[in-house]
Amino acid sequence: MVATFKIAVLGAQGVGKSAIVRQFLYNEFSEVCVPTTARRVYLPAVVMNGHVHDLQIMDFPPITAFPPGLTPLCPLQEWADVCCRGLRSVHAYILVYDICCFDSFEYIKTIRQQILETRVIGTSETPIIIVGNKRDLQRGRVIPRWNVSNLVKKTWKCGYIECSAKYNWHILLLFSELLKSVGCARCKHVHTTIRFQGALRRNRCTIM
Repeated sequence: MVATFKIAVLGAQGVGKSAIVRQFLYNEFSEVCVPTTARRVYLPAVVMNGHVHDLQIMDFPPITAFPPGLTPLCPLQEWADVCCRGLRSVHAYILVYDICCFDSFEYIKTIRQQILETRVIGTSETPIIIVGNKRDLQRGRVIPRWNVSNLVKKTWKCGYIECSAKYNWHILLLFSELLKSVGCARCKHVHTTIRFQGALRRNRCTIM
């Protein structure tokens, strides 16, 4: 049976999260920055442990806050905002920041904390990978790599990868590591191996 893994990609405006997704899916990059204004859903597939798995990659526009859980005051908060639909039910999160922009790191820092505070009980093991994009602009870095990596891995207990959407550097590694994290979380006592074959069915995209 084909398992579908839902992945949410979040980040502040201009960090290149959509560029990462498009580089992964289509092996293309555009110098023109087009702000994401609506949720985009992509449906590629990969091979994991010898089986084909569907992915549902949701590229979200910048959100002001992670949608809270169901409460008497806001029982349908996630569904009331079209841009946030499906955000609470994913299997993994990719939080992207620009290594040359301090504010973009503060943004994903806040979103990560809100994810931990509002996700329902029993989903605490949902993997979160922090991604520092625009590695090709290394000289403009605002926070030393070691400082970020140490904070993310040791304090936040999240995965950390730096990449360059422009030059397709570490893009496949990012999704490969993400799938390993999802596999380990869902199959604790099974050694998970991934034979990554890129994004199949690349033309499947829905704009919501």
